[in-house]
Order: sequence, then structure tokens, then C-alpha cells
Amino acid sequence: MFKSLKWQGFQDPDGTYQLIRRLLRENLRQFAPQYALAFVFMGLVAASTAASAWIMRDVINEIFISRDSNMVYVIAGVVMLIFAVKGASTYGQLVILSRIGNAIVAGLQRQLFSKLARQDMAYFDKTAMGDVVVRINQGAADTRMALDMVIVTLGRDVLTLVGLVFVMLVQDPTLSAFALLIMPPAVIGVTLLVKRVRKHAKMQFVSTAQIMSIIQETTIGIRVVKAFGVENALQERMDGAVANVEKQSNKIAALTARTSPLMETLGGFAIALVILYGGYSVVNLGQDPGAFFAFITALLLAYDPAKRLARLQVNLNKSLVGVRLMYELLDDTPGIEDAPGAKALSVDRGAVAFKNVEFSYGEGLALRKLSLHAEAGKMTALVGASGAGKSTVFSLIERFYSPEGGEILIDGQDVTKVAVASLRSNIAYVGQDTFLFDISIRENIALGRPGATDAEIEEAARNANAHEFILEQEHGYDTMVGEGGNRLSGGQRQRVAIARAMLRDAPILLLDEATSALDAESESKIQAALGRLMEGRTTLVIAHRLSTVRHADCIHVLDKGKVVESGTHSELFAKDGIYRRLAELQFQDGKSDTAA
Repeated sequence: MFKSLKWQGFQDPDGTYQLIRRLLRENLRQFAPQYALAFVFMGLVAASTAASAWIMRDVINEIFISRDSNMVYVIAGVVMLIFAVKGASTYGQLVILSRIGNAIVAGLQRQLFSKLARQDMAYFDKTAMGDVVVRINQGAADTRMALDMVIVTLGRDVLTLVGLVFVMLVQDPTLSAFALLIMPPAVIGVTLLVKRVRKHAKMQFVSTAQIMSIIQETTIGIRVVKAFGVENALQERMDGAVANVEKQSNKIAALTARTSPLMETLGGFAIALVILYGGYSVVNLGQDPGAFFAFITALLLAYDPAKRLARLQVNLNKSLVGVRLMYELLDDTPGIEDAPGAKALSVDRGAVAFKNVEFSYGEGLALRKLSLHAEAGKMTALVGASGAGKSTVFSLIERFYSPEGGEILIDGQDVTKVAVASLRSNIAYVGQDTFLFDISIRENIALGRPGATDAEIEEAARNANAHEFILEQEHGYDTMVGEGGNRLSGGQRQRVAIARAMLRDAPILLLDEATSALDAESESKIQAALGRLMEGRTTLVIAHRLSTVRHADCIHVLDKGKVVESGTHSELFAKDGIYRRLAELQFQDGKSDTAA
């Protein structure tokens, strides 16, 4: 189920830096003024932190050694000013970065959904729902987190550390050298942790996608779950996926937490050396005690940003897993796109023709040199056993997939060479598994032709025999239909779908056994609506019940991806072929049926 997760970024150990560069390149320019202002505030925070360490020299020398009472008030006032500036700057930095982050997440989610909606059917055939949800939600959130870490590290922690190191160097260069001895072992230790965090973060994302898919499957197939009592089996799958996420999360937390004892130990070692040497210098060599205290203050204040910098690469690599997933979707090229110079489809009569068409879903041919013709303005039926290729014919007409050989023509125009949007705008589809969106009845019908007036929507509903039952709903046309249309009956959903197709007013109509799962009364109403819908249109019908297509102008019998028989009901029944055998299985009296 999760083979579609392509972890290309993990094969390149240096991919982290390219990914960060791309993030900065695509977002810094758009928000350059806001980021510049945030950097100003972060610079003020860094300067305030450095100033608070610097002023310790005057606190010790002027107050505790010189005992200058006037300086007490001056220094106290300066300290208040320093921390007021730091507080206001921190507030400004947080607000600006939050707004930038929210805008980035919103923009990425729009881009990701737009990209997802333009993917071809093959993408959805091979991609699990949980995979898609993780890429869109987690990918956008992790992008914001990664950018915040990089920007805040550069703007706040690095600037703060630079300011404090400057204070340390000015106060005592020798002590600074002792303090910086911890850098090499810290870098080595963090680098080793990063590699392990990246591996566990990848495994965590796979398990998270599994959880999402199990939830989606359970929600969509809840009737099957209840009917067959498979709650326990699903619970076992969910428990396994949750346990994997918990396991990987615990390992990531443990690895991330190891930066603390690493930095605490190295930091304690550095501070101990500083105290030993600094204390000796003050006591025995007469060094300035104020300078020593200023140095110690700067060193202690530098400890927090140094720890954050040490954890940066660990946390950053954890977030970049989601970023890689997001970019895989954004960079994926849809298999169905307009050919260079594609023109809009011009439909005059609406004749549809397949010429030696071949197609495969990946394992064996679904269509084998298939040729058939649907005359303009007439009804053409496709019959045959399941797996014969009937639904594949419909999918290729709408260009959900592209043929691997042969041609599909509409009024002599190759569907692979015309604009996809213009092709689909000339086709209306009504299937047996009617899907409605969780919006109002009016909005569902209006999807057939966006911008249609209320009068046009209601006229389409009347023609589809849907107007009466719609008015019986609590809110009429503004009634919400629920997820998938689950608040309406099967017949009601079907009539809304027919109204949607009528409003589209397309010259080509595809009907996929639109009445197969309905009771006699609902079928009668829908057959009447379909009769009005088919008038003057090129209609292709997939039929499992032959009684629904006996009056078709032409019936094509498909078997193993090929047309093996063609003709009217009477002509095909007169032959001793597949159609006659199918008919005799369905009709009690073949001769009387033929006569009828």
C-alpha cells in the first residue's frame, strides 16, 4: 500500500542543504520585507542579551568595588531599558514570524491541492489516501517548522552568540579560547545523532501514513466493517501502526534529548576551566574582577543559544522528512497534460471512434486492438462480462488515461491532441456509484455548469424527476447532502447526478449502468429522466442488464479487451454468440423477448 512513498531525499546524504536552499529561495523573496523587519527585531534581541552581559562589569566594579551610589540608579535604569527593548523585540519577532509561517502554510496547501487535483488517475491508483493526507498536511506544517528553525537560528541564536562571544573576547581572549574548546566534540556528537534521527523520522512518516489510510478505509467502508464484523482485524492493523509511530517517536525523542547531556557535560567542562583559570587570575594575578564576571555572564548566557544550535541539525532533519514528501508531490509531473499547441475540441455531431486502441493498467492488456464506432446522436451500448474492458473505454474517452496505441477520435479529432478541459466539458457522465459532495443539493447540481442560474438548476432538476423530492427536504435545494450524499437515498442521489448531467448540456453522454442498483419505482423515474437526457446526444451506455439496452441503435459486445460482436439486439440474438448466451441467462424466454 505504501510503495508510493519514494524516499529519494534520503539516498543523498547531502540533500539536506540543497533542500534548505530551495526552501529559502522559494520563500525569502516573497516575504523579504517581513523577514528583514524580523531580523531587525532579532538583532535587537541579540544586542540586548550581549548588553546584559557587558553591563555586569560595571555592576561589579562601580557598585560592589567602588561603591558609587549614583551609579546604582544609572545601572538599574540601563538594565530596565535593556530588558524592555529585549521584550518588545521578542514580541515583534514572534508576531512577524507567525504571520509569515501562516501565510507559507496556506500558500503551500493551496499549491499542493492544486497539484493533487491535476494528477491523472494513475497517480490515485497507486497512491494511498494516507500518503496524500500526510504529504499535504504534514509537509506544509514541517516546511513552516523548518523555515522557522533556520530563520530564528540565523537571526536570533547566531547573532546572540556572536554578540556574546564578542563580549567574551573583549573581556579576556585567553578565557575565550578555553570556552571554545567544546566546539569540536559537540559538532562530532551532533553529526552522529543526525544520521540516526533521519532514519527513524522516515519510518515514523510511513507509519503515520498507514494510520491515516486505516482511518479513511474504516470511515468509507463502515457498512462493510459492521456487516462482516472486521472491527478486531482493523483494530489490530491500527494498533500495529500506532505502536510503530510510538516506537519511532520515542527513539527520536531519546536521540534528540541526547544533545542535552552532551552539551551539559561539555559546557560544564568549559565553565570549570574558565572558573579555574579566571579565579586564579583574579586572586593571584590581580585581574579585573568586573571583567571576569562579565565574561562568566556572557558565557552562561551563550549556553542556551549554543544548545539550540547543537539541536538544530537534529530537529531540522526530522522536519525535512515532511518537506521532502511535499516536494515529491509538487515536482511530480501529471501523466495527462495538454499536448504542445493543443486546441479546444470542436464538437459538431459528437461521433466517437476507437481505432486499434491498446491500453494496459500495468499487468497485461486491458484493451487489445479495440475498434468501435458510436454514431452521432444515437445510443451505443457496451456489454460483456466483468473485466471485458467496458469501463476502460469510458476512462479513455474522458482521458483519465492515455491509450498506449491506436487512436480515439471525436468528430475526427484525436482526444490526446486537444485541450483536456475542452474535451471533458463536452462530456457528461452518470455512473452507478453516484458521488455527491458534502454541499447543498443546489451546489451539487450546479457543478454541471458553474455559473448557472437558480432557474436553470431547477429546470434541470425537473427534467431529472428530482424537483419534487428536493422540495420535500427540510431546506429544499439548500439541503446539505452529507459526505458522499449519504443523507439521500440511492435513487435520489442518482436523480441529482442526472440533473447535474442535464445542466451540463454536453453533446456526448456516458452512462455506466445508472439504474442497476435501484428499486422498480426509482428505476422507472430515472429511466424517464435518462430518456429526456439522451435526446439528441451521442450516448454510450455500459449495460450489465441487457433489458436496458435492447433498444440501443448499436450494441458492441466486448470480450478480453476486444469487440467480438456488433449489431442491434435482434441481430445479435439471432447469432449463436456471446450476446445470445448472456441474453438467455437473463431473459426467461429468449424467443418472446426477441419478438418484443
